[in-house]
Amino acid sequence: MPIRFFFKQWLMPPGVLFMLLLAAWWLRRRRPRLATLCFVMGLGGLWLMSLPLVVQESARLLETEPPLATADWTGLASRADAIVVLGAGRERGDPAWGGVDQPAATALERMRFAARLAKASGLPVLTSGGLHYGTPPSEAQLMADRLREDFAVEVKWQEEASRTTWENARLSARILQPLGIHRVVVVTQAWHMQRSRWSFERAGFEVVPAPVGFLGRDHARPFGGLLPESRAMWQSGQLLNEAVGLVGYRLFY
Repeated sequence: MPIRFFFKQWLMPPGVLFMLLLAAWWLRRRRPRLATLCFVMGLGGLWLMSLPLVVQESARLLETEPPLATADWTGLASRADAIVVLGAGRERGDPAWGGVDQPAATALERMRFAARLAKASGLPVLTSGGLHYGTPPSEAQLMADRLREDFAVEVKWQEEASRTTWENARLSARILQPLGIHRVVVVTQAWHMQRSRWSFERAGFEVVPAPVGFLGRDHARPFGGLLPESRAMWQSGQLLNEAVGLVGYRLFY
């Protein structure tokens, strides 16, 4: 896993863009034209990734599932049998919490929404997410603990072995489908929902999408989103990773 992560970080932006800048410096005397091209591509790519407007327009291509109307929350029990919350990483050893790992901010956003849906509908909850580099507790356990202690929602099932969205779906199916549960509300980021829905439907579920954390909306950013922002860099990386994953899943699964 660490080796795969290492290569992924350099093959995907912004890593590959830094590699282009390094190549431009290396080739500046021997191949000046090629060096110029590498420089323009590397710097231009970093600049585009830093623009909120680019994030917003890119997200719209991925965020194809509409938000779940608040009026429909209480009626979810007629459309589904369980709520599945997908893990989204962790913060390691946060000293504010006594050194105990905490769900990442993206995971907390999903958990908060899932808690509201669970309370409104009465549906049971499954958390899905495995170990981080083999270190316990699992993401599913972390989310279950926080849902219970911070949101007063008891998690009925924990899927603690998945490492990818595809495994989220397959391993959740092993837990839920023998119990006769084939209709699920899937809670994840709006830009991640296309791939999540596709994976869960391939695993034999009927999916009610419950996307959260939309990036493709007008967030009234100053100067029309044309000024670089550090947060936009991270968001662009997430969107690029998702676009590659969406294509890869259809090719390999």
